[in-house]
Amino acid sequence: MSDKKIIIVIGAGAAGFFSAINAAINFPEAKIIILEKSNKILSKVKISGGGRCNVTNHCFENNELIKNYPRGEKELRQVFSQFSVQDTIDWFLKRGVKLKVEPDGRMFPESNSSETIVNCFLSEAQKHHIDVNLEEEVLELKPINVTLSGVEASYNVLDYARTDNVQVKTTKQTYIAHAVICSIGGHHQIKNYQFLKNCGHTIDDLIPSLFTLNLPQSNIKELMGLSVKNGTVKVNGTKHQYTGPVLITHWGLSGPAVLKLSAFAAYDFYKLNYEAGISVNWTGTLNEEQLKEELSLQLGSKALIVNTPLFEIPKRLWEYLILRAEINLSKPWIELGKKQLNKLAQVLTNDGYDMKGKTTFKEEFVTAGGINLKEVNFKTMESKLVPHLFFCGEVLNIDGITGGFNFQNAWSTAWIAAKNALN
Repeated sequence: MSDKKIIIVIGAGAAGFFSAINAAINFPEAKIIILEKSNKILSKVKISGGGRCNVTNHCFENNELIKNYPRGEKELRQVFSQFSVQDTIDWFLKRGVKLKVEPDGRMFPESNSSETIVNCFLSEAQKHHIDVNLEEEVLELKPINVTLSGVEASYNVLDYARTDNVQVKTTKQTYIAHAVICSIGGHHQIKNYQFLKNCGHTIDDLIPSLFTLNLPQSNIKELMGLSVKNGTVKVNGTKHQYTGPVLITHWGLSGPAVLKLSAFAAYDFYKLNYEAGISVNWTGTLNEEQLKEELSLQLGSKALIVNTPLFEIPKRLWEYLILRAEINLSKPWIELGKKQLNKLAQVLTNDGYDMKGKTTFKEEFVTAGGINLKEVNFKTMESKLVPHLFFCGEVLNIDGITGGFNFQNAWSTAWIAAKNALN
């Protein structure tokens, strides 16, 4: 192994395997070793999309694609120009994995099983003789020069530019690598990034991104399981509001609109200690005046208001909202006064709740924060501080909303890192 170039990949997740496989393709003479501190591989791949693996999103315009990333939008523009959604589809297809599109744009393997993706990666890793070492944690990275007399360590950050290799110290042994690709994923504890901090890298605040809103004081939780196709959820006092499906759960509100809100407002929620006023427009995008006009069309009807739910609102939720507007369930439209109509319009378009706490959306757990983006060259994914150290995936302060966007970031950044590892 001594006569071969060595590429160490830290982390056996999606980005780790993708970078290792592509590094082996680009540099067939190199030895690729994946180091994983746990005893598991590809954990998030296995559980993503309810066990189906949401590989990417059917969004081919990069200008639109980057809008799905609360953090990293600017940097990803040049990343996706190098390895796009179409490139992802083609990469998997070339290896016998055909992807299918769902109505909401999410893309899954045709098999509907994440095992297809896992098996593809394991097969490629075996084909390219990639070592996967489990339960081996990286403790230290140190840029070094390898001299005729042995190893000469370089301790000064200013000296890093003169180094040719990286010494990788783990819980089991020490490696001399020609390149290191760091793909440890996102974590909520700073200790997981300590070896990177020791190299001089800045770790941006680590906070949850995708989570649901807890409404402990509201009895709307009794309607758990109900949803609207098009609701708008807003954090009062901020600019953050998002429209889409809203789901009522046994702890509060969830669904795509809420998860998108949690991602884009992650740092605001964090500053508010996850206590905030939340407003819901159950009609989607109608404002109060527009809604009054819509409701006025019903006023000649003798039908009971409770029996004529509007705006595709489920009947039980409609009944709940009528009671929120202090309207008797036995009242017909024809007897609805102006004051009550105004109240109903207000409730439907601006229904207020007190958020106290969050519940992590565990299946798609994502962390905001990580390696500061100014410290990375996004043309190559190489560290600007430590030569021969590359980053990919969620270890960077980049995160996307649900829908396959986090995996697309992983594939694209991993592909670029792998392409440049030994250049």
